Amino acid sequence: MVQNNSGMPPVPGRDYDDHNYEGQPTRRRRNSAQADHIARDSHAPMARPQQQYSYTAPAPEVSTKGSGWKGVLGGAIAGAAVSAALIGALIGTGVLGVRTSSGTTSSSGTAQTINLTKASDETTVSQAVAAKCLPSVVAVNVTTAEGEGIGSGVVLDTDGNIITNWHVAGDATAIKVTIEGKTYDATLVGGDASSDVAVIKAELNGAVVTPMEIGDSSELVVGDWVMTLGSPLGLDQSASSGIVSALYRNTLMQGSTGSTNTLYTNLIQVDAAINGGNSGGALVNDEGKLVGINTLYVNASGVESFSGIGFAIPGNYAVDIANKVIAGEQVTHAFIGLSCSTINSQTAQANHLSIDHGAYVAEVSEDGPGAAAGIQVGDILTRIGDHDVSSADDYILAIRSYSVGDEVDVTFVRNGKEQTVKVKLGSDEKLQAQQEEQARQQEQQQQQMMQQYEEYLNQQQNDPRQQQQTWPWDSYSLPWGI
Repeated sequence: MVQNNSGMPPVPGRDYDDHNYEGQPTRRRRNSAQADHIARDSHAPMARPQQQYSYTAPAPEVSTKGSGWKGVLGGAIAGAAVSAALIGALIGTGVLGVRTSSGTTSSSGTAQTINLTKASDETTVSQAVAAKCLPSVVAVNVTTAEGEGIGSGVVLDTDGNIITNWHVAGDATAIKVTIEGKTYDATLVGGDASSDVAVIKAELNGAVVTPMEIGDSSELVVGDWVMTLGSPLGLDQSASSGIVSALYRNTLMQGSTGSTNTLYTNLIQVDAAINGGNSGGALVNDEGKLVGINTLYVNASGVESFSGIGFAIPGNYAVDIANKVIAGEQVTHAFIGLSCSTINSQTAQANHLSIDHGAYVAEVSEDGPGAAAGIQVGDILTRIGDHDVSSADDYILAIRSYSVGDEVDVTFVRNGKEQTVKVKLGSDEKLQAQQEEQARQQEQQQQQMMQQYEEYLNQQQNDPRQQQQTWPWDSYSLPWGI
């Protein structure tokens, strides 16, 4: 079982906070060029024992909205010590593990630069990375219609823009963030629900914050040292180290009725601890640079705890979305213009199909990339780029793992014969507009039905002659099952 880790209480009938679902992520296969790249660029973080750890902390760029430097590094070390003492006290007393439960932005600032060199002692590397990165890690406390929850975030710029998960802040009615022990009100700037990325902005009122230095997540290879930072179980400023266990993990989370599905593609799998409350926190490399946003963990034991398998959204992808949100731009995704359904042995036999797996093309957009490449209704997709396609979910995840403008080979079966065409993926901007309009119309329809139902109840209560009449249930379907 995989869960996200916002720390929010579960809501019956809604896939929002715990996001419980069965199934393991599927791995994206690398092509030979990618494998060669990894062979050339792979490195061992601890391979130079003669080097010593050192760092320098130049004065950060000060926001034009305020002034004053208040010992960022010293505050980080003190915060880490307090967290360590708190954890020790909780373990000693047996409390730990029994926990119950937009606007426009100005120009961004520059991340701090603290140079880290490799060292022979892994503990020293961990201390150096934690000292550099903890000032940029945020505790996020949210209030929603369902209650209160906790999460984490990462400072992106000196204006107070913070990246986190959509499942942490997307439905919040109130947000507060804690940065280096100080609490600020925050607001939701925007985000992309389908990618589980959101941006919130702290009202700094002149306070100085330290943006995190951004790394390149495309350079990660299996075995690289990484650290997770955040607020697991509400324990702010917590750090855990491990390695990259795997790359290119994909999974789809079905949203509840009326909500957006979340497509997690090219996830970074790590064995560094990720627990409830870590969502939106930082995954950093051995240079103290952001390479991922923590978001999911596998709950194999059936209890609310990490079992050695966690996942982070690649930093390049998450930061790109965040920058678009901050700039007020629309976030778009790769689009092929096909609607598909899953083929299995039963459907294949019933419809006399030549194969028993794949994604059956049920609809083709006339002006979409798929139609331009010659894909037709009735074709069965079996492979997209490096991804084998055995179901409609596989098809969706495969397309989302690419970017607008990418060219991919699409393999399909038509009349028992396999064909491959090259498709240049487009943008889903028009599709998003259509979906938003459909959601708006659906909401209006639900409001009208509820209004008519309330009028019916009032008639029943106020006019005894109406009590023999019945509500036309066959004409309307109330979404909450009245």
